[in-house]
Amino acid sequence: MINEFIQFSLTPILIGILAGISCAVPGNFLILKRQALIGDAISHVVLPGIVVAFIFTGVISTIPMLLGAAGAALVAVILIEIIKRLGKIEPGAAMGVVFTGMFALGVLILEQTDTSKVHLDVEHALMGNLESLIWLKAQGWQSLFDLDVLKTLPDELFRIIFVCGFILSLTVIFWRWLKIVTFDEEYARTIGIHSSIINFSLVIITAIAAVAAFESVGSIIVIAMFICPPAAARLMTNKLGIQVIWSIVFAILAAIFGYIIAGYGPLWFGSKNSVSAAGMIAVVSGIILLLTCMYGPCRESVGQKKD
Repeated sequence: MINEFIQFSLTPILIGILAGISCAVPGNFLILKRQALIGDAISHVVLPGIVVAFIFTGVISTIPMLLGAAGAALVAVILIEIIKRLGKIEPGAAMGVVFTGMFALGVLILEQTDTSKVHLDVEHALMGNLESLIWLKAQGWQSLFDLDVLKTLPDELFRIIFVCGFILSLTVIFWRWLKIVTFDEEYARTIGIHSSIINFSLVIITAIAAVAAFESVGSIIVIAMFICPPAAARLMTNKLGIQVIWSIVFAILAAIFGYIIAGYGPLWFGSKNSVSAAGMIAVVSGIILLLTCMYGPCRESVGQKKD
């Protein structure tokens, strides 16, 4: 039983947890700056960039994917400006048209190219390939101390560990600047903090988290994790530091319970087939947010300033 858990469930759960944390941490600042849809937008925009990067390079690798995502983001910004100026419509409508249009373009490119052999097709773009990221060479907990066996862990785990550690490190290092810019950009400028650089860096970090998570868990979890854990955490406290901790806790709970329910939930109700782990993790995230909306101790103070 332990062997089966380590082989088939340990690494997918760890990857789901780390992907959730990578998205939830920057999501806290986006939520507080009322820019939560930036995470959603990036998740939509990066798809065609990632697909085109794969078509040109022939490999699924973090650096080409990031470059493709950056190129797609640049195209999106240009298209939004063109639509705003030529159509004379408000920015929100222009953004909605561009983001959904580019996501649809990415789906069409996936359908028309032979990418299924490398787990890059419409299904994996939406829901990832979390269930397939298993560790068959593991033989009990002692495998965690065997370097030869550790080398057989899925490459996606090492990449998401690096990205998660990178994001957490930057958050700790630049905590003071992030906090000031998030709550009072005018004050930040008066004390010499370049708020535009901080804001741009936050978008870049969001894009990195989206691309790293997209590779393993697809766009559904990426969108859910940018919004649900931070929004739920906001309803639990009025202190930013504690909010970030709550968001991490919620991301961890969603990944663990979502994966377990996806695999075993249908069996409890007599079904023989499991459901998508990514989809269920997103559902659990939504349930957590719903519960905090109903019972969160700080739901009445949302919109007020924090310490």
